Amino acid sequence: MMLKTVSRFSLLFLALCAFASAAHANKKPPEAPVNLNTATSEELQQVPGIGPVTAEKILQMRKSYGAFKSVDDLRAVRGIGPKRLEKMRKYLTVGKATSQSKPASAVKPVIPAKPAAPPKASTVPADPPDPSL
Repeated sequence: MMLKTVSRFSLLFLALCAFASAAHANKKPPEAPVNLNTATSEELQQVPGIGPVTAEKILQMRKSYGAFKSVDDLRAVRGIGPKRLEKMRKYLTVGKATSQSKPASAVKPVIPAKPAAPPKASTVPADPPDPSL
């Protein structure tokens, strides 16, 4: 009895693995290359070879080290080797990073303009007070 249960469980597990593998293999690649410096996790996962774990590793690397200079920088991500990178390369690009990635020290402080000079006192004498009041 126990052997049949284990065997049914094994078959179910293998069927689920095969289904998941087939679904992953049928991933539709993005229509335009994904920018490594601006992409979200969901956008990165559209690239064949990038799943949720790898997408998070890429985002963490971008957060820690700043903008990517080249697609080849992905080689520093654990789990991305030369073969895997070559399969992904045509779906990736490196463009300008968003303004959020600039360090605070790169922002120039705003210097207020000089206040206007106070008006000069008039040299014309004031009218004398009216005695009829």
